[in-house]
Amino acid sequence: MKIIKEVCVDNIDDALKAFNKGADRIEFCSNLNEDGLTPDFNDLKELKSLVSIPIRVMIRPHSKSFEYNDNDIAKMTKSIHLFKKENFDGVVLGCLNEHNELDIEKINYLAQTAKPLNVIVHKAIDLTNSPIESLKNLFELNIINGVLTSGGCQTAELGMSILKNMVNISPKDFEIISAGKITDQNINFLHEKIQGQYYHGRKIVGEL
Repeated sequence: MKIIKEVCVDNIDDALKAFNKGADRIEFCSNLNEDGLTPDFNDLKELKSLVSIPIRVMIRPHSKSFEYNDNDIAKMTKSIHLFKKENFDGVVLGCLNEHNELDIEKINYLAQTAKPLNVIVHKAIDLTNSPIESLKNLFELNIINGVLTSGGCQTAELGMSILKNMVNISPKDFEIISAGKITDQNINFLHEKIQGQYYHGRKIVGEL
C-alpha cells in the first residue's frame, strides 16, 4: 500500500517545490498563518497547469470560527461552483454548530454542491467533543470521502492511538488523512503507529 503524502501550501512557489520533492497531492489554500483560507481562483488555475498531481482546495471564507452564517455559506457555495469548473481533485471544508459539533446539515449541503469532486472534512472535526462519534456521523452521510484530523489532539503524535482507531473503523474507501506537525523526519515513526495510508503536513516532504 503506497503512502500518500499531501503537502499543504499557500503559494505557487511552495507548491512547485513540494511537487518536485515528491509530494503525491497538494492541498492549496491562502493565508496559512490563519490555518488556511479559500485561495485565489487564478492562482489555482495557474498551479493546475504546472503540476501533474491532484490538487485539493480549501473552502474557508474567514478564520473567525467554523460556525458559518447564511452569507458565509453563500460565499462557500460560490467558491465551490467556481472550482468545480476546473475539475480539481476535491475540496476541503468543515462547519460547526453553536455546540461545537459538526453542522451535518451545512456539511451535507456543501458536499452535495461539490460533487462529483472529492469532499474532505478538515480539522474542525478535532474541535468536537468526540471526534470518533463525529466521524461516525460523517459515515452515515455517505457523501464524504475523508477527514483531515489529528485525532482531536494538538499533533498527530499525541493523537496516534485515536488516529489508528479512526483508520480501523473507517470504510475501505474513506480517507483518514493524519495531520498535525507531520514532517519528513517523523512520518515513518507515525506510520508504524497509525498504519494509515494518508498523511498531511507543510514539511512532509522536507523544508520547502
